[in-house]
Amino acid sequence: MGEKIEWQGTLAAIQPRIRLTRAFDERSHSYLGYALRVRGIIGEEDMTTTTPIHLELEPMAPIWADEKPEGTTEFVRGKWGCVMLLFAAALWFLSGEMVQAAGGPHRYLSRSDAWFSGEEAKAVAEAILSHQSDLGGWPKNVDTTAAPFTKDPNALKPTFDNGATTDELRFLARLYRATKDDRYRKSFERGLDYILQAQYPTGGWPQFYPPGSKYHRHITFNDSAMVRLLAFLREVYGSEAYGFVDADRRRAAHRAFDRGIECILKCQIRVDGKLTAWCAQHDEKDYRPRPGRSYELVSLSGAESVEIARLLMSLDRPSPEVSQAVEAAVAWFKAVKLTGIKVVQKADQRGPKGFDKVVVQDAAAPPIWARFYEIGTNRPIFCDRDGVAKHSLGEIGYERRNGYAWLGYWPQALLEQGYPAWKERTAGARIR
Repeated sequence: MGEKIEWQGTLAAIQPRIRLTRAFDERSHSYLGYALRVRGIIGEEDMTTTTPIHLELEPMAPIWADEKPEGTTEFVRGKWGCVMLLFAAALWFLSGEMVQAAGGPHRYLSRSDAWFSGEEAKAVAEAILSHQSDLGGWPKNVDTTAAPFTKDPNALKPTFDNGATTDELRFLARLYRATKDDRYRKSFERGLDYILQAQYPTGGWPQFYPPGSKYHRHITFNDSAMVRLLAFLREVYGSEAYGFVDADRRRAAHRAFDRGIECILKCQIRVDGKLTAWCAQHDEKDYRPRPGRSYELVSLSGAESVEIARLLMSLDRPSPEVSQAVEAAVAWFKAVKLTGIKVVQKADQRGPKGFDKVVVQDAAAPPIWARFYEIGTNRPIFCDRDGVAKHSLGEIGYERRNGYAWLGYWPQALLEQGYPAWKERTAGARIR
């Protein structure tokens, strides 16, 4: 069984894998399983992958296409294969045998108080409790609500990456309010203590705690890890929903939030004395921008900086320093937008994924942003696993070009909607 990883995106294709033993239109073929093509964010990377699924089943009602598909053919209802078995294969796949679809505790948080008082919620809670590590946090890339964890508890590696830990705590808070079962409160307190303990004296958080010696130790804005933690801590000290948390912990959450905002302000990168944006990672001691993985170089981030700016915009009474940081970030987003181009996927049967990402000219295309920009020049950065910076998507190799989100529209909604709304809302509310 493969390791589960988090997936968000589209099931793009389902294709039977068949060994032809007699005439093509007969029922006695050998069914080898199915190849599923998934497109989206898989783990931490923007990619498309085709995964073979082996099933020891025979089709129930084959409905054949008029012609044999070539390569990886997208499944269309009524063509090429068994509708019922393909659907079952898709459900099996998405249930987590190979790829963990977006799910976990988040999908339950909008349920009613009555649901949280019921048996289904308690069953989910047992799974969540079993996945809590001895340190207090939860692992990533696994659905902690699906079933109890029955393996060695020492194998649980808690983290703040990929949304882990915070939604488990939100679930437990809802459940405790509904049931008053003290197990849930104690589990919540352990998880909250894990978050508070992990904060650096400088105000940031590593990707996980204890952080180790690699890039994970840096203050982690990547994939909004620190922003999610700060949003959760603000809920703990500011929302009546967390009234069951003792006063000392709520005060600690408030202090941690304030230190986190101070950290964000200190991390904002100055170029020639002018504030710009943030790197995806910063040094945990002196706030300098730091690299992540081999292809994630020191840079200004066109993606992570957006969620940081949104968090600053969400403050009720922004200080002059916060307002300055927001204005500077917005000015930088406007300055580095790329116009007249777009990214398209062109068919490439020779490529491992059957397509290739290319940048094409299009005068009518909306502005697009690079994931990373060179500090000082604002040139977009693209990189292979060798760590050598390039300045166009076409210059890097096929694997990284098609396996990472190098260009996107991350700041668009913030510039068009969030920033104008923030300006209007805070016109008379800023701290002088």
